[in-house]
Amino acid sequence: MLNPKPNQIVVAGALISGPQLLVAQRDRPPELAGLWELPGGKVAAGETDEAALARELHEELGVVVSVGARLGTDVALSPTTVLRAYVVTQTGGTLHPNDHRALRWIGVGELDDLAWVPADRTWLAELKAALTQ
Repeated sequence: MLNPKPNQIVVAGALISGPQLLVAQRDRPPELAGLWELPGGKVAAGETDEAALARELHEELGVVVSVGARLGTDVALSPTTVLRAYVVTQTGGTLHPNDHRALRWIGVGELDDLAWVPADRTWLAELKAALTQ
């Protein structure tokens, strides 16, 4: 049986610069506060994944990005919500944590030890590969 189409898609951006990945520390909700994630947000009705991710990263981080290839597979957040990640490249703007406690650049050696939000941990193998290309 095929899975029904998700009601909500959430997109995340793997912003990679050379051998470094930008991670963002959650400020909320309380159960995720202090954990690290790939920044992003919800896709609005009628919006493409790419447009939503570019909009969310501009709102949350103050950066302009180009959205590249998908990273890994969809992660089910609930029966009706999926999370998907894309590799993104910064093309403008200035990084600032508008919606997070902190931002941090990390290398491949720090991926396994970071306190990730559980869903983003799914992509560690793909992130390692992307950082070592």
